[in-house]
Amino acid sequence: MSEARVGWYGDDFTGATDTLAVLTQAGLRAMLFLGVPRQVHLTRGSQVLGGPLDAIGIAGAARSMAPAALRAELAPVASFFEHLRVPLLHYKVCSTFDSSPDVGSIGEAVRTLRGAMPNPLVAIVAGQPSLGRYCAFSNLFAAAGRDGVVERIDRHPTMRVHPVTPMAEADLRRHLALQGLEPVAALHYPLYRRGDEEQDRALADALAARPPAVLMDVADEAHLAPVGRLLWNAARQQPLLAVGSSAVAQALIAHWQQAEAAPPPLPRATGPVFVWAGSLSPVTARQVRAARSYEILRVAPGGLFDEAAAQAAAARIHHALAAGHNVLACTAPDGATWAETSRAGELAARGARFVRELMREHARTGRPLRRVGIAGGDTSSLAVQAMDLWGLSFRGTLGAGVAISRTHSDDPVFDGLELMLKGGQMGAEDVFEQLL
Repeated sequence: MSEARVGWYGDDFTGATDTLAVLTQAGLRAMLFLGVPRQVHLTRGSQVLGGPLDAIGIAGAARSMAPAALRAELAPVASFFEHLRVPLLHYKVCSTFDSSPDVGSIGEAVRTLRGAMPNPLVAIVAGQPSLGRYCAFSNLFAAAGRDGVVERIDRHPTMRVHPVTPMAEADLRRHLALQGLEPVAALHYPLYRRGDEEQDRALADALAARPPAVLMDVADEAHLAPVGRLLWNAARQQPLLAVGSSAVAQALIAHWQQAEAAPPPLPRATGPVFVWAGSLSPVTARQVRAARSYEILRVAPGGLFDEAAAQAAAARIHHALAAGHNVLACTAPDGATWAETSRAGELAARGARFVRELMREHARTGRPLRRVGIAGGDTSSLAVQAMDLWGLSFRGTLGAGVAISRTHSDDPVFDGLELMLKGGQMGAEDVFEQLL
C-alpha cells in the first residue's frame, strides 16, 4: 500500500506533464513514470524527491488508441493503482475532451478502470479556466489560442476540424453517450453557490439512478474548490475514479488549500537548444514564426518516410547544432496555417524515431543535448516513449499547459534532460523563445 493521495494516468504525454506541474507546484512530491513503475523505480522516485510520493503518475498514449489497444494499455494501470489503494485515480484527458468511440474513447477508459475504483461515483470534471476551457450546463467552450475568442467546442476553429477526433457536439453528456456512457448525470455550476449540505444532497440524488458517470461543470476558478470537496469527500469513503483535465488536480488542491511552491527559475540555456515541432496546429505554426533565436529547418513530412532524406535532414540539424545554433525543426511547410494531416499518426511516430536517433547521434560528438522541446500531443507522447525513460519530475513551467520536466533514464543520453512538452494548442506565441 502506498502513502500517495492521488494516482493519475495521462492519455498523452503533454497532458500528463501538465498534471505533474500542477501537483508539484502545490507542494506535493509527485513523480511521473513512463509506464507502470516497478518497485525499484518507486523507491528511486522517493529518493529523488526526498520522501514518500504524494502523487504517482503514469504517462501513456491512450488518446490515440483504438478500443482494444486502449483496454490492453489500461488494464495493468488499473491493477497497479488498485494494489496501491490510492484514494483517487485521475484519468487525465485533454481539456477539449476530443475523443471518439473508435479513437481514445473516454467511455472505454472508464469501463476499463472503474473496476479498480469501487466508489459508485465516476466523476467527470469538465472545464479548466486556466487554459481557457469552460463548462457550463454540460456544454464545453474553449478559447482559440491564448487569450483568443471563446467558442463552443463544436464551433472552435481547430477542434471542430481536428484531423483525428473532430468535435461535433458541445454537450459532453451527448458526446460521452456516443462512447457508451449513457445517461451521464450532471451537477451544474449554480449548485456551487449553495451550502455544502445541499451540494452533497444533489450528488446523492444524482447517484441514486446509478449513472455511469456524473459530469461536474467548471466555468470559473471559484468552482474548483467545491468540486474538489465533493471529489475528496467521496474518495475518503471508497477509492474513486475521476476523469478530466488537470482541473481535477486543481480542484483537489483548491480544496486542500495548499500554498503553491514557486519552482526555481529556469536558467538560460548553456548550450544549443533543440526543438522538434511535429504539431500541425495553427497555434504552433505562429509560435514557429515567432522563434527568432533559432535556425528554423523545415523537414518535408514525406522525407521522414525515406531513409536517405531523413539522414540528410538529420545532417543539416547536426551541422547547425555543432555550430552553436539553437535549432527548431518542423514538419509544417513555411507559411502554412494548417498542414496536410492525412498521415498525422504515422508522421508523429516517424518524428519520434527521428528525434531519438538524432539525439543519440549528437551525443556521440561528446556534446549531448541538455535542453529539448517537443511540440505536438501525439508527437510528444511517442517521442518520450522512444527515449527509454523511467520517470519525469517537475522542473518548471512556461505557462499554463507547458511544463518543463527533468528526465530520469538508465541511458545517459536521455537522463537529466530539461524537456519541454507542449500540445498544439498550448503556450504563448513566444514559447520557444522562453525555452531558451
